[in-house]
Amino acid sequence: MKKPSAIDVRRLGSLSLAALGVVYGDIGTSPLYTLKECFDPDHGVPPTPDNIRGIASLVFWSIIVVVTLKYVLFVMRADNRGEGGILALLALALRATGTDRGIVGPLMGLGLIGAALFFGDGMITPAISVLSAVEGLEVGTPLFSPYVVPITLVVLIGLFTIQSHGTEVVGRLFGPVMCVWFVTLAALGLAEIAGHPAILWALIPTHGLSFLFEHGWIAFLVLGSVVLAVTGGEALYADMGHFGKFPIQLAWFALVLPALMLNYLGQAALMLDQPEAARNPFYLLVPDWGLYPMVALATMATVIASQAVISGVFSLSRQAVQLGYSPRLEIKHTSDEEEGQIYIPRANWGLLLAIIALVIGFKSSTNLAAAYGIAVTGTMGATTVLALVVARSMWKWPLWLCIALGVCFLTVDLTFFAANMLKIANGGWFPLAVGAGMFMLMATWKRGREILTKRLAEGALPLDLFLRQQKESSSVIRVRGTAVFMTGGTATVPIALLHNMKHNKVLHQRVVFLTVQTEDIPRVSARDRVVVEGLAEGFYRITVRYGFVQEPDIPKVLRLCKAFGLEFDMMDTSFFLGRETLIPAVHPEMAEWRERLFVVMSRNAVSATDFFRIPPGRVVELGTQVQL
Repeated sequence: MKKPSAIDVRRLGSLSLAALGVVYGDIGTSPLYTLKECFDPDHGVPPTPDNIRGIASLVFWSIIVVVTLKYVLFVMRADNRGEGGILALLALALRATGTDRGIVGPLMGLGLIGAALFFGDGMITPAISVLSAVEGLEVGTPLFSPYVVPITLVVLIGLFTIQSHGTEVVGRLFGPVMCVWFVTLAALGLAEIAGHPAILWALIPTHGLSFLFEHGWIAFLVLGSVVLAVTGGEALYADMGHFGKFPIQLAWFALVLPALMLNYLGQAALMLDQPEAARNPFYLLVPDWGLYPMVALATMATVIASQAVISGVFSLSRQAVQLGYSPRLEIKHTSDEEEGQIYIPRANWGLLLAIIALVIGFKSSTNLAAAYGIAVTGTMGATTVLALVVARSMWKWPLWLCIALGVCFLTVDLTFFAANMLKIANGGWFPLAVGAGMFMLMATWKRGREILTKRLAEGALPLDLFLRQQKESSSVIRVRGTAVFMTGGTATVPIALLHNMKHNKVLHQRVVFLTVQTEDIPRVSARDRVVVEGLAEGFYRITVRYGFVQEPDIPKVLRLCKAFGLEFDMMDTSFFLGRETLIPAVHPEMAEWRERLFVVMSRNAVSATDFFRIPPGRVVELGTQVQL
């Protein structure tokens, strides 16, 4: 067996440290508010020794089952060529199950629901995380109370303002800061446990089960707060493509899991000794002299947690565009070395506006906690189902094992989701509204594009017939240069070409039909990127393949064609693009309001010229009207 080299070990350590900053920012800041919310006076659960041990036991075993067993050891096996996240998992599940519409439809709907809820999570996480950190100032003195919301807004606005500069420089600081954060969590918890070791009895699961059975309905309500301990579990899987599976798992078992467990048990131990500490056990765990430094460290940690979710929203938005669930968006790369570091202006400013509204509207982390759990548990449930489909269909796991895992994980997921559904009137409506809106947008765009493709194909001229006509007839004038016609189909003639012949009555000496395809894998290697076919004298077809985390670059692709004997001079090449003007149908295949929504989305999409990085001065757009 080959021994790992010193370089491999250093790289593993570097990746694990970076994963601390990006992957574990969200779940790592959950101790700020989880136990505080569990003992919220509205729940009617007094901080008695039995209740403290029972809730601490529920938190401990929730982290073990949901994060460790489900995500770290099971779901992370379902990597789509190294990439994670619910849309990558959806693509994997669809590939595993084939083309059966009876299965594909429900799976696609489930994946889109999970993705839509993730956007709601992306709005709530920065708001609740930064608010909970700044609220530590109130522990020192109530005089800070009026300034908590303004300070939170300043921090969040600053965070979103720097997104356009990228996280390459700041990212190098994330890992070390979070390392300090987790070591501090562990030290604070360990110090308190040493003084009150009786809290270790909470590790026995019977304490949690006793709490559930004895308190019944009230315990069910408390589960809606216990789930806050596992928020961020989805990030472990979503960010797998950036760091790899093993560095994330190593960081979890070596530092994150022990630090979280020690801190939660330390907070519980403090409440055993001082029940009144239940009002804010995290900050009351800190010595008086360390309160304000801890507020500063917690604020930095929550900013990092927010950054992780923002990056996740950017990545999910890009995947949605590439997989055909969203209109084209402006996507900017902020690093020459890291492909995953991107900036999407519309997503950035849309998120900021929603978060500002949340902070001003809810005003405290306690109020926001009611809105938090639904988005998280909904996405977790969808991930569980899709991962089980992959385990059964692709990995060929035994049916009994898949059923056993499904019963275990879905029981936990659905119980948490049901507990959070009780919060709808108190704020839980927000992520559901956001999720419903995002689902409708993605489903409408997907369906609208299918209808549009069908309409364009209905009156299209078959390509083989067109080529035969050109071979038999010499009446069309051929002019010098190369014309590239971008087309989604390979069997028909692009409408832009027919319009060009109709109005200009010419064909170029060299005509290229260019089709860009997005595969259900993250990346397509450069050697498999381009296929060039000679169709007839002066006519060529180029098929370009990208993965769903790659962005098209047409000029770069055309340079690759030199290896196939087809060279392009950009100054002698014209790109002909069709621009469709969409008209609602008399007998629509979608509801009229969805057709109008699709038209609005289409009009606001980034132009094909910008999206495919085509030189604007070489583009000719030819319009046509299409009735949906």
